[in-house]
Amino acid sequence: MDVARSKVSEVGTPVACRSCQARHGVVCGALSSSQLQELGRHSLRRKVDSGSEIVAQGAESSFYSNIMRGVVKLCKVMPDGRQQIVGLQFAPDFVGRPFMRESTLSAEAATDAEICVFPRNLLDRMILETPELQRSLHDQALKELDAAREWMLTLGRRTAEEKVASLLHLIATHAEPETATSTAFDLPLSRAEIADFLGLTIETVSRQLTRLRKSGVIRIENIRHIVVPDMDELEKKISA
Repeated sequence: MDVARSKVSEVGTPVACRSCQARHGVVCGALSSSQLQELGRHSLRRKVDSGSEIVAQGAESSFYSNIMRGVVKLCKVMPDGRQQIVGLQFAPDFVGRPFMRESTLSAEAATDAEICVFPRNLLDRMILETPELQRSLHDQALKELDAAREWMLTLGRRTAEEKVASLLHLIATHAEPETATSTAFDLPLSRAEIADFLGLTIETVSRQLTRLRKSGVIRIENIRHIVVPDMDELEKKISA
């Protein structure tokens, strides 16, 4: 991993925070300028290669992190070694669970990514001192719970086409739009990983992607590059 220590301005918001996607995210958005300066003095920016583990399941971690770029997959490993992808995180999501040192999941870079790492003990203290940060983390936890329940609906009740469309919509809504109406992104997961995540076979995933392509809902370029010309058309496939 390449590491660069955050620079802090003499007064006000740290220099590195000013253009950071996480500046107004769940953690940093709830901190004062002085708290951001303190966090900035102890934070590190890391570039993480695709496939590299950020946090291991069952391991004690001394840090939290914000995703600044890229996609992170959350996985659960069963006692017999089988692994299940249980979620995706995007910039500027927060990685970690406050006040729990042992991670219940593993976090792995699904694409080349960049994260901002800061000490667990420092943020835990700030959480205790800052009611706004407590509320922000609480709100984020409720949003993640709602998202998990929605994903349970996707896995349990939606058709194969709706499942694939739901995943593409999830990724597309976190991608930078090419224009006001068009969105493009590289799939952060392989066909096998998508099948695992959605409870489908690889052949079914491929068929549904082809079906969406033939209907004009998406364009597929270079196998993993997806273009969504009209997000409204993709949304219709989820509720069809």
